[in-house]
Amino acid sequence: MRNNVILLSLTVLFTGFLAEAQRSIRIGYVDMNYILENVPEYQEAQNQLDSRVAGWKDEIEKRNKEIDLMKTALENERVLLTQELIKEREEEIRFLQNEILEYQQKRFGPQGDLMKQRSVLIEPIQDQVFNAVQEISANKQYDFVFDKSADLVMLYADKRNDISDQVLLSIKRSSRRSQINSKADKEQLERDESLDLEEVREREAREAEDAAKLSERERIIEERRALRDSVQAAKQKEFDNRRQQLLDERQRKKDSIRDARNGTRNTGNPPGLPPNGVKSTDGLTPEQRRQQILEERQRRKDSILESRRKIKDSIN
Repeated sequence: MRNNVILLSLTVLFTGFLAEAQRSIRIGYVDMNYILENVPEYQEAQNQLDSRVAGWKDEIEKRNKEIDLMKTALENERVLLTQELIKEREEEIRFLQNEILEYQQKRFGPQGDLMKQRSVLIEPIQDQVFNAVQEISANKQYDFVFDKSADLVMLYADKRNDISDQVLLSIKRSSRRSQINSKADKEQLERDESLDLEEVREREAREAEDAAKLSERERIIEERRALRDSVQAAKQKEFDNRRQQLLDERQRKKDSIRDARNGTRNTGNPPGLPPNGVKSTDGLTPEQRRQQILEERQRRKDSILESRRKIKDSIN
């Protein structure tokens, strides 16, 4: 009985000690996926790696299609082939399949190119994140910092314990420190680093609002410019159409005059005569009218000759 009382007393004291210790422990967490998605260097490295992985997968798919075609051809021609040829083709197919397996292992195996290039491209950026977490944890005196996106199951996490944005801010400032080229840049960085997270968020919100207003203003200006250009284009098109109509009308008149002159020369009609086959106002066709004119001319000629002959005879 005495032992049970002692054990119970020790349990109560230990529980109280744990409760008091827990109240003094500071715990924070980060969302590693959220951080990495907002680090430009990580996204660039990830895009490079994804591009290479897509190329490797395309190569594997291409080889598998070639093997499928070889299998289909073998099945279609099996009845026409000898056992030796069938065996040779089956061995060739197995050889190519083994090549694909080796290629997959080379690219995606535990010691493959994917793991190596991930280490080269991404691990340095992850190290930056880890260093930033450690620096913030030390400055803010956090006892534990968990990764929300890891396998650790977090049934509840208060947003006030999320230091992901602080880590992002630390990484961005560290990146800017390495890009300082002038005294002005250094002074601007010192002013920026004097701001806490809430002040940075307020400034970023103002900048985002200003950018949105600027974008809206640019959109309105662009719409007005497009409307003005469309009106000018419509007026120019109308002017061009009218000008072309005038030019076409002048050309038709010139062509009509030229055709009329060419028609007179080609038909040999005397001036004032209508074209062949068309009757004049007196009911005569051009041929009849021409013949009438020729006869009239001949009569005048004969009359003149007759008058000259009479005058000559009277003189004699």
